[in-house]
Amino acid sequence: MLVDGKWTDNWQPVQKADDKGRFVRQTSSFRNWITPDGSAGPTGDAGFKAEAGRYRLYVALICPWACRALMARKLKGLEELIPVTVVNPTLGDQGWQFGGYDGADQDPLFGAEYMHQIYTRADPHFTGRATVPVLWDMKQNVMVNNESADILRMLDSAFEELVPSDLRLYPTEHAAEIDALNPRLYDLFNNGVYKSGFASSQEAYDEAVDGVFAMLDEMEERIAGDFFFGDKLTEVDIRLFVTLIRFDAAYHGLFKTNRKRIADYPKLSALMEHVLTLPGVVETVNMDHITRGYYSVKALNPLGIRPTGPAHVEALLTKARAA
Repeated sequence: MLVDGKWTDNWQPVQKADDKGRFVRQTSSFRNWITPDGSAGPTGDAGFKAEAGRYRLYVALICPWACRALMARKLKGLEELIPVTVVNPTLGDQGWQFGGYDGADQDPLFGAEYMHQIYTRADPHFTGRATVPVLWDMKQNVMVNNESADILRMLDSAFEELVPSDLRLYPTEHAAEIDALNPRLYDLFNNGVYKSGFASSQEAYDEAVDGVFAMLDEMEERIAGDFFFGDKLTEVDIRLFVTLIRFDAAYHGLFKTNRKRIADYPKLSALMEHVLTLPGVVETVNMDHITRGYYSVKALNPLGIRPTGPAHVEALLTKARAA
């Protein structure tokens, strides 16, 4: 990680643990918002106006947090406005790296070798881990935001004057319910799989895995149609999807969340398939990057051998690509 802008230690999957062995995730540090007129958003400073070609999105195709931002970019039709740079799926000793793997890009802005070098350009004294996604302002050469929840929300609304859309990922009529659900969905499911996989005590693991399947059972019960709220896609479906699509391929085995598969949940499986067949979504799912990345984590898989399945997920992806 970086300490005062200097790389000090090899990358490790467990960022921090509490006194009971629970995995603790780092809090995002850059929280500015792009807005239609450049005014300040819910957090951060003003000065980031929605403009075509001004911003770049750094992502990892292994990463569910990055891919929910990537999905929003696709679904809102922002591909021509916001270019993307994809990092290598394998996390090496210095974290996310550019290039060196099929589908991974070189850094086009600074020729950086590692993502942490982008962070020190944003803040020469940055302390912490260099995570993705990152939304970068190419006009001011500053980092706008590295919190995927913020990026998902701002891509839904900030560029409406440039690219009008009928899709609302955060619709007013469901805003209160979404805001109430998101923290629990994050804690028990999206981050819950990581808390299971990176637990350093049996107590922490038991607590985390109970939460994962409690949330899966709840979501299976609450789904109201093709999508969570019925016939309209919202950010809840995106938040669900990015973990669902990785679950049977990575989390079920590698993270020991193996009580059930997503294939054992009919409604969640159907929701996953409905989201996957939306225009452009299948392009955000790269199972080669996903399995290469997760199964390269030496702390969990020291020999680096990765599985060839599961066949039902590959069949689902093949069907979506052919649609």
